[in-house]
Amino acid sequence: MKTKTKPHNILDRIHAYNLGRAEELVELKYAKMREDVFRFYRGTCHLMYEDWSLENTENIPLCWVCGDLHTENFGSYKGENRLVYFDINDFDESLLAPATFDITRLTTSIFVAAEAYSFNAREANDLAQVFLDAYSATLQYGKAGAIERETARSAISELLHSVQNRTRKAFLDERTTLKKYTRRIISDAKRYSDVNENIFTSVQHCIEKFGENIGKPDFFKVLDVKRRIAGTGSLGVRRYAILVAGNGANPQNPHKNYILDLKEAVPSSLETFVRKHTSAIQPEWSNEALRVVEIQHRMQFSTPALLSAVEMDGKHYILRELQPSQDKLDLSSLSGKYKRFATALSTMGELIAYAHLRSSGRQGSANADALIEFAFQPAWKQEISHYAESYAKQVHRDYEEFCAGV
Repeated sequence: MKTKTKPHNILDRIHAYNLGRAEELVELKYAKMREDVFRFYRGTCHLMYEDWSLENTENIPLCWVCGDLHTENFGSYKGENRLVYFDINDFDESLLAPATFDITRLTTSIFVAAEAYSFNAREANDLAQVFLDAYSATLQYGKAGAIERETARSAISELLHSVQNRTRKAFLDERTTLKKYTRRIISDAKRYSDVNENIFTSVQHCIEKFGENIGKPDFFKVLDVKRRIAGTGSLGVRRYAILVAGNGANPQNPHKNYILDLKEAVPSSLETFVRKHTSAIQPEWSNEALRVVEIQHRMQFSTPALLSAVEMDGKHYILRELQPSQDKLDLSSLSGKYKRFATALSTMGELIAYAHLRSSGRQGSANADALIEFAFQPAWKQEISHYAESYAKQVHRDYEEFCAGV
């Protein structure tokens, strides 16, 4: 594997990718990307695939991949079965691609963030090997599992045990105001901002129609709508937080309201590269939201509650619940703690292998036997580690050029 350079500069490429998004949120995205090189890496998934050429892709099994996998794209959530899990939590870029895409992007993130996490070059190499070994060993075993409180280790176990005690009332009190039994989402310009009447009406109609279609009109009665400001890579796409009655349809019981996340789905930044340079043939999804939701169902053991694809004003959105039990692992708290960080990365390697195995044999993805055979091949781990270390240096150069030019 080797990198290739593009003839035009980083600013041109980043601006071209973000054309058409809300300008004020794109500016916020750029500001966040200037904060540190890892935030820059998280916000520029497209650069990696524009730069990256893979040799011998025909020999790599095809999988359903997350596409933008890095150490921050894992977290806790409550599944449809109401149990709390730790898993991959972002599938916006997901599609059918060589298995090496996911593991190479995450391995690169280890090298990119090593300094921020207070690890030297040798430790970064060792951590990358821990991750790759865990992925390989889990594939070799050939059986998909899940990470929940009973099976989690170290910091992930602590996270899952901490979120189990969070209540819906406390979650709502943090994000809403309560006056005379009526809640409203707090507009703080950091997480939520006001929307105009037309947007409110469109969102209200979309959500309440969805509720009627699934036989839960009272649950999905809309109480408030705000623009949601979250993430890095997706900043600028249409995204809303919606307060609904939930199980608190009784107006004197507002502590059972729910907050929903409605996020516009856009094409995967991997799509052009995958079509041109691999043998993967993507299904003809009817829309991008359905692609994301369907692949997430395939890759996760249990998908988050209420996960659905919906349409509003001719555009397609991913609908899901915002939950008290939803949280990311704070990797900054593990800075310099090699053993605890290594345990977290080992779990991430297991989870990616679980996801690849769980979704195997579907619409062009390799079956489990092919994945197991791949796992036993000797060369790919070293190739990925070398590529990731090299590309991490390119990310740092791109970050410096970006900061100098914005």
